[in-house]
Amino acid sequence: MPPTRGNPGSFGGKPIRQFIILGCLCLLLVSPAAAEVKIGLYLPMTGSAAAMGQMVWEGVQVAHRLQPQVLGQPVKLIWLDTKSDKIEAANAVSRLIEKEKVAAIIGEVISSDTLAGVPIAERAGIPNISPTATNPLVTQNRRFAFRACFVDNLQGRVAASFAWEKLKVRRVAVLIDQAQDYCVGLARYFMEEWKRLGGEIVSVSYIQTGDQDFSAQISAMKGKNPELIYAPNYYAEDALLAKQLKELGVKAPILTGDGAQVPELLSIGGQAVEGMYFTAHFHREGATAGLARGFLQSYEATWNKQLGAFAALGGDSYFLLTAAINKAGSLEGPEIARIISETRDFPGVTGALTMGPDHNPKKGVVVLKVAEGQFAYQTTINP
Repeated sequence: MPPTRGNPGSFGGKPIRQFIILGCLCLLLVSPAAAEVKIGLYLPMTGSAAAMGQMVWEGVQVAHRLQPQVLGQPVKLIWLDTKSDKIEAANAVSRLIEKEKVAAIIGEVISSDTLAGVPIAERAGIPNISPTATNPLVTQNRRFAFRACFVDNLQGRVAASFAWEKLKVRRVAVLIDQAQDYCVGLARYFMEEWKRLGGEIVSVSYIQTGDQDFSAQISAMKGKNPELIYAPNYYAEDALLAKQLKELGVKAPILTGDGAQVPELLSIGGQAVEGMYFTAHFHREGATAGLARGFLQSYEATWNKQLGAFAALGGDSYFLLTAAINKAGSLEGPEIARIISETRDFPGVTGALTMGPDHNPKKGVVVLKVAEGQFAYQTTINP
C-alpha cells in the first residue's frame, strides 16, 4: 500500500494546524517542569576521605528534601566523586562548570582537594561553598569561595587554649600528616599559640596519609615524656596512632581536630581512642530549635544514625546557598556571592553563622571527648 498522502498544509492526512496547537499545549505542560536549577557537588566518595564525603552527601540530600526548590524551580543535585585526589577534584569542578552548567558548587571536603578546585570556580565566577575545608587559603582573597565551617587559625588557637586552661598540661608532642595541607596548617596554628602561652613542644614528628606503622615516631616522642599528644590528622591515622600508643605504653591523651570526628574513628580505634579530645564544629545536643531541630529529626529518621558534624555542615552549605539564591532573585554568580558574603546571624544547623572577612564564618568551636564509645560534649569556646 502506498504511503498516505496528505493535503497541502497537512501531515499524515491531518491539518498542520492541529499539530501546532497540540505542540503548543505540550510546551505549556512540559516547560515549567523542565526548568531546574543545577547545584554541583564534588566530594570524596571513595579513597582516604570517603567517610567524610559520604556524610556530607547524606546531609545535603536531607537539606534538599526539606527545601527542594529555589526561585520557584526544582533543584537538581549533580555530584562527582573526587576519589580523595587533588587532580580528580580539579577535573570535577571543570566538568560541573563546563559540561553540567551548574549555578553553584558545594565541595570539597578536605582542604587540599578544595584548594585544587576553588581556583577553577573562581575564574568562572561560580560560587563554591566548602562544608568542611578549614585551611585559611581556601577562601583567602577570593570573591567566589566560601566555607560553612570555622577556619584553622581559630581552631588551632582554641585547641591550644583548651589544652592550657582546661587540661592543665604544659609539655606537648606534635604528630603531623605532612601530606595534608589541613594537618600542616592546623599544627602550625596550634604550635604558634602554644608557644605564645608559654607551653613547651617537646617533639615534632611527621607521617604520611596511609601510613600504618608509627613506631619510630612514637619512640621519639615517648622519650620526651609529653603530657599531651597533639595530632591534628584525619580519622584513619589518628585511630591507628591511638592503638599503637597504647601498645607501646604511652599514656598521654590525644588532642586532635575536626577531621577525626567520624564514626570510623571509633570502629577502627576501638577502646584505644577512649579519652581522645577534639575541636569540632557540632554536637547534636546543640540542635534544639528551628531549622536545626527539623534537620536533625529528618536526618536521623532517614539514615537511622545520629547526626554528626560533617552531615550538619553539608546541610548548612546547601541552606546557605539556596537562601542566597532566593535573596539574589537570580542565578548570576556575582550576585549570589555578594549575598553570601553579607550573611548575618544565619540560623544554621551548626548554630548561628555570620560571614566574616575572607568569607570565614564567625562561630563557636565545640570541644568533644570520646567516652564510652561516643562523642561526648565538653564545652563550646566562642571566639
